[in-house]
Amino acid sequence: MPPSPIHLFPITELKSGFTTCPALKMQNVVNVPFDDKDLGIHKNTGTLSHDIVTPPAPTKTIPTEPSPQRAWEAKYPKGSISPKTELPGGMGFYMSGPPNFAKMLDAGATDVLFSYRVMFNHDWEWVKGGKLPGAYGGVGDLAYRCSGGRKDDRCKCFNFRLMWRAGGKGEIYAYVPLNKTNDDRLLSHPLSKRNNDFSGISVGRGAFTFQKGIWTTVAERIKLNSPNKSDGEIQLWINGECVLHITGLILREEEASHIKGMHFQTFFGGKTPEWASPKDQKAWFADVSGGIIQ
Repeated sequence: MPPSPIHLFPITELKSGFTTCPALKMQNVVNVPFDDKDLGIHKNTGTLSHDIVTPPAPTKTIPTEPSPQRAWEAKYPKGSISPKTELPGGMGFYMSGPPNFAKMLDAGATDVLFSYRVMFNHDWEWVKGGKLPGAYGGVGDLAYRCSGGRKDDRCKCFNFRLMWRAGGKGEIYAYVPLNKTNDDRLLSHPLSKRNNDFSGISVGRGAFTFQKGIWTTVAERIKLNSPNKSDGEIQLWINGECVLHITGLILREEEASHIKGMHFQTFFGGKTPEWASPKDQKAWFADVSGGIIQ
């Protein structure tokens, strides 16, 4: 029996799940093609592409984590920055998962896990930082564009993309409903700080570090709060190790606010030139997965 990349699902008791990793065999988890339609991909950003390629071999392999043979390739041209600038880079779209999975999200699943594997090229330069995929949700179409400094209707959306910083230091870059409870809980982590310019909160900056030239498995869990209660949670595993777990959150103020899927976005930035990629660079994303816990 081939080894399985078990770090994609640090929680194994699932009502339903999906994965594009052919080596993973798990109860209640279906294998799906690495295909836009099968994964519910929509709202692709501008002209950015996410071509499927055979990724290069990593500089180091882990026996229990077979290297992906197919991956989305993100390209970051020299000088590229935020997708809204003249020279964009990376890739960006929203992903709801296969139809049955998406229906369960729409029906109000409250505890959901999303995961993927990412590899940066072996001579990657981090500069000041950039964005990586994470979970998102909210009320209807207000769930979209819950980032980039948005302040309107913030009680109706949430976004938990990841971010790399200088030297590969990682964090969750959180947009949540603006209230004192969320501020207190997220900023209680000793490595967290508010980003006043864009009204997001860097949660656990440096709680983990990305490496160049090797695959990193990211798994992120979102647990919605019950309406009128502060019992929401955000949890993050890197290569199977829980590096962040924040409880007592208010991720929604009404029951109509749902987990929608993944905001599969990556780019250098920030929005100003000092964030730009200093040369042509690439990263690869593979083994995209999701699981409904409750």
